[in-house]
Amino acid sequence: MDKDLLSIQQVRDLIKAAKVAQKLYSTFTQDQIDRVVYAIVQEMKNHYVDLAKKANEETGFGKWEDKVIKNKFANEFVYDYIKDMKTVGILSETDTVTEVGVPMGIVAALTPSTNPTSTAIYKTLISLKAGNAVIVSPHPNAKNCVIDTVKLMQKAAVAAGAPEGLIGVIEIPTLEGTNELMRSKDTSIILATGGEAMVRAAYSSGRPAIGVGPGNGPAFIEKTANVKEAVRKIIESKTFDNGVICASEQSVIVEPSNKEAVMDEFRRQGGFFLSKEESDKLGKFILRPNGTMNPQIVGKDAQTLAKLAGLNIPSNVKVLLSEQNTVSKTNPYSREKLTTILAFYVEENAEKACERALELLENEGEGHTLIIHSENKDIIREFALRKPVSRMLVNVGGSLGGVGATTNLAPALTLGCGAVGGSSTSDNVSPMNLINIRRVAVGVRELSDFKKGSDNSNCCSGTTVNSEVEDMIRRIIAEYRR
Repeated sequence: MDKDLLSIQQVRDLIKAAKVAQKLYSTFTQDQIDRVVYAIVQEMKNHYVDLAKKANEETGFGKWEDKVIKNKFANEFVYDYIKDMKTVGILSETDTVTEVGVPMGIVAALTPSTNPTSTAIYKTLISLKAGNAVIVSPHPNAKNCVIDTVKLMQKAAVAAGAPEGLIGVIEIPTLEGTNELMRSKDTSIILATGGEAMVRAAYSSGRPAIGVGPGNGPAFIEKTANVKEAVRKIIESKTFDNGVICASEQSVIVEPSNKEAVMDEFRRQGGFFLSKEESDKLGKFILRPNGTMNPQIVGKDAQTLAKLAGLNIPSNVKVLLSEQNTVSKTNPYSREKLTTILAFYVEENAEKACERALELLENEGEGHTLIIHSENKDIIREFALRKPVSRMLVNVGGSLGGVGATTNLAPALTLGCGAVGGSSTSDNVSPMNLINIRRVAVGVRELSDFKKGSDNSNCCSGTTVNSEVEDMIRRIIAEYRR
């Protein structure tokens, strides 16, 4: 049979099973839900390494050692954050308003090839914690490792009392199958993490969606920053899983007063500044002819990138930097680069650096992430007030800071970009984004309360005006008529 037809039929079967399972799961108490989530977490602790290796081998992206850390983060770190959340039943109660948590239903969880196993774990945990069923749609280039991940979670969930079909995975992933999942009237909400085209498709599906746009985070090393620490954090962030986390730094901005110090520190810690000729050679591989990121560079270390472009670099180089002075859709260095490449800009002062960061974000990455290294609280505040981002990270690496591992942001692998970035939320997405809240309100006022003191014959008809104000108005009018 046709692969697309098989995929569509499989999706329909998964939705049918999920609908039945979620109806039963929606009757579970918070304790019952928490036992299911806990069982999954305990099972997944045993598989960080094997799933990381499978993901690395299947996609060719990043480093399996760092994917182990991401699996642990998506499982244990996320669980520690959500375990005490009240998501179903009565959430809060006063004498006049009671809030009740209500599951949305079926979550369509689209997972990327860059963080496949960790994203599948994270989305399954937050979906189930919120009382929902979940159907995972893997990227075709990462389908096997995601299928293996989901099957482990399915087994653990059923053993803990969850109904069969509560967790599903598309084993024949195609574009048509994913579209069937996104457009189904039984799909309650779409969690879309992946390429820009896929996110756009999620929002145009006709179903509620939470999608994330591309990241293109600039990192400003302001003149008061600790240069050694700033460079260390940027290199650690950019080389973590070879830069595939969308919150990772894409550009570095400095001022003339600290330019040489920053460049020297980068060289000491494994940075390599490309010449104009070398930048041109490498630049040809960053974008495809259609203007999108070239998969060949994604998640590759600096040595592999150098070989790809025919460059000779020292064996200790970790990150490639290219000095730039323009920003545009056709300048590949000013775009998102999910790999070990950084653009390097020099601006005359903090104000100009602020403008350059804004230009980079408007070029790509609006609503996502910005990083600043500074000890000047006034400048940090100025950046916070002016930048169109959903998370501004201060004196921390972008990759793990953005997802909430090294900051106190909600731990998440779906990072909302807000309305400016075309997203329905600016949150690091958690179970609270996957529930509806029913509010039970007791009457506390009568219509007559709003009629008291109103005078339909005066200029303030329909408002409540006390007698003193009425007298004052009459005196002013009388004085005016004289």
